[in-house]
Amino acid sequence: MTLAPLLVVGDALLDHDVCGRVERLAPDAPVPVVSGLRRTTRPGGAALAASLAAADGRPVTLVTALGDDPGSTALRELLADRMDLVELPLTAALPSKTRVLADGRALLRLDDGAGRAREATEQACRAIAEAQAVLVSDYGRGTADVLREALVDAAARVSVVWDPHPRGRPPVPGVRLATPSAAEAHAFTGRGADAGQDRHGSELHTAAQDAAWLVRSWHAASVAVTHGGLGALLSHGETPLLVPSPVTAEGDACGAGDRFAATAAGLLADGELVETAVRGAVHAATRYVAEGGVRSVAVDTPPTEPSPPPSDAEPTGDALRTAARVRATGGTVVAAGGCFDLLHAGHVALLQAARRTGDCLVVCVNSDASVRRRKGDGRPLVPLADRIRVLRALECVDAVAVFDEDTPERLLAELRPHIWAKGGDYALMRLPEASLLESWGGQVVLFPYLDGRSTTGIAERAAQPPRTADVPAKVAGSGRRAR
Repeated sequence: MTLAPLLVVGDALLDHDVCGRVERLAPDAPVPVVSGLRRTTRPGGAALAASLAAADGRPVTLVTALGDDPGSTALRELLADRMDLVELPLTAALPSKTRVLADGRALLRLDDGAGRAREATEQACRAIAEAQAVLVSDYGRGTADVLREALVDAAARVSVVWDPHPRGRPPVPGVRLATPSAAEAHAFTGRGADAGQDRHGSELHTAAQDAAWLVRSWHAASVAVTHGGLGALLSHGETPLLVPSPVTAEGDACGAGDRFAATAAGLLADGELVETAVRGAVHAATRYVAEGGVRSVAVDTPPTEPSPPPSDAEPTGDALRTAARVRATGGTVVAAGGCFDLLHAGHVALLQAARRTGDCLVVCVNSDASVRRRKGDGRPLVPLADRIRVLRALECVDAVAVFDEDTPERLLAELRPHIWAKGGDYALMRLPEASLLESWGGQVVLFPYLDGRSTTGIAERAAQPPRTADVPAKVAGSGRRAR
């Protein structure tokens, strides 16, 4: 099925994540020290919504404001080959957001850049006039404002979905669907923080009142108020429809609203009914959070200073990039783990079977220190660099990652695989990773185990002296067997 093209109009941002771990407080102030840093960069704002729509396989054009600053240049590179760009002039540097996260939880956000869309252009107005469907991703930076007249005309002609922002103006009259969050919807009504909070089911009751009010005030055909894990409440001005989330997804919800709006706009562009589009958007946003959220569009940020190339013994971002790339295209990420000290037939059989269940296989390997803690001072027999090299040589292995802890939970929380592959010898026990996998909708899958294959057994046999072969006696000098 060919997907309909989508025009995204809105304010692009450049987003950064600085991820690490916290193990202590600073000696000079009661603040956490974040170490082991990994930096990623991704499209933000309307650029994120456009990227998510493009990841669905949909032709996308993004109308946004960009300038000559380094942030704008970096964003152009991130969006290259993903979509067509129609640029408006920008008054200053491209706005950017930087999140500092520890163990997956946000500690701090830094906002920078004050650029706003300066004015409309003929090319941008023509793109809107020719669009078959439009998503307005308003982040309050002026793009929707300078193109408002063209968007009014579009709303009278084609399906327009408007994702509003508290700092932006209301949607133009006639939009087919507006998608505020519950907090945004309540703020837009101006009815006060406590309005509607004294009744049974107060959150949904308040959202229903807010949605109905916004339908009338905005002259919108429908409003879908998103409620995170609860789903979305769709109103056409009368009795609302609750579209619940299929599962409870825990994880980084950054960008979930963009995923919701992009999916709804795309389905409406394809000719679906509003109710069907909202249901699909709820499912897509839930899956997006469960599968790692913005990790699917993030790329590692190059260091600002030259650094030596990573050795095979050091973990790199290759495994995380591989998982993100496969997840972004709707594929299944499979992971397997172990020491892999002496690679044997049992290991290979497990890895081959695991790879056949998905679209990529990431092998999580214990570091040398981790192997010593688990197996004793005589192990590993093979150093980490050599173990990684051997695993990478296997056709069924797409990437290798290294963890230094006794168990791989921290690494799995970053990879967020759909499947965690284990040998069948674990069938009678509850794996500690199982609950972690289930928290984002993943699962542990057991594969048949080849009996008699183990690193310990191979090492013990190799340490034994060779047995002397039984050679028939010969008659000295005769060349014939003795009788």
